[in-house]
Amino acid sequence: MANMPSVDVTTIASTKMHEILNSEEMSGKGVRIYVEGGGCSGFQYGFAFDDPRDTDFRLPMKEGFEVLVDTFSMDYLRGSQVDFVDTIEGSGFKISNPNATGTCGCGSSFSA
Repeated sequence: MANMPSVDVTTIASTKMHEILNSEEMSGKGVRIYVEGGGCSGFQYGFAFDDPRDTDFRLPMKEGFEVLVDTFSMDYLRGSQVDFVDTIEGSGFKISNPNATGTCGCGSSFSA
């Protein structure tokens, strides 16, 4: 599927994804960002190492890997920004989603 810059991955998040891919010896894999039903607000975000599918939106990163988003998830993620945060509460990937009408306290679940 066409490369569409409809999900923004910050430089920090891209660098961290690349580090994880290298440490897990996942060369040739992409980082899949997806939305699935669940969580306390109805939908939740997920991340996985995966091979690209023909129907994926493929977002090439300068480090030489791709972020993969399936068509269902892109409907919910379009316009979102993926960042990596490291705070006192913990560290991890954070998605700022303009399509979410509500979120839960944990930040990994949302309603649309």
